[in-house]
Amino acid sequence: MATKNVADETLKVLKDNKLRVTPQRHVILSYLASHHNHPSVDTIHAALSKDLPNLGASTIYNTLNTFVERGLVVELQNGDGSTHYDYFGSPHYHAICTNCGKIVDVTYEGFGKDEKAFEKRTADLSGYMISGNHMEVYGLCPECQIKLGIKRAD
Repeated sequence: MATKNVADETLKVLKDNKLRVTPQRHVILSYLASHHNHPSVDTIHAALSKDLPNLGASTIYNTLNTFVERGLVVELQNGDGSTHYDYFGSPHYHAICTNCGKIVDVTYEGFGKDEKAFEKRTADLSGYMISGNHMEVYGLCPECQIKLGIKRAD
């Protein structure tokens, strides 16, 4: 289960986003905030069903949809076509392996610093009213490079 700090943080996030705080919402958001495994609905269900046996997959799915709509969680598609979820508590982007589907968070100092400038420039170029952004990059993870006998060119 989530630590007290994560539980406190996620409770505040729910309240700040004017979401009704239910035990299901709180435990699902806490799980996502404390696990960086980019889980699917099935993964979340398996992890939480031990402590919450009445928590159904449909409740998890509906809760995640609410979180995605509010911009608290992002949906990720990996190579196998399944949907995975990630709590977006701090700016980062995702690298997704095109061979095995592994997803990792990537960040570096200063990343996300000019997010508003990026969104404004995108709005100016496209005419869109921008509500958010999410970036993904694709390639082969280090493990698949080894399995496939490929060396990364630097």
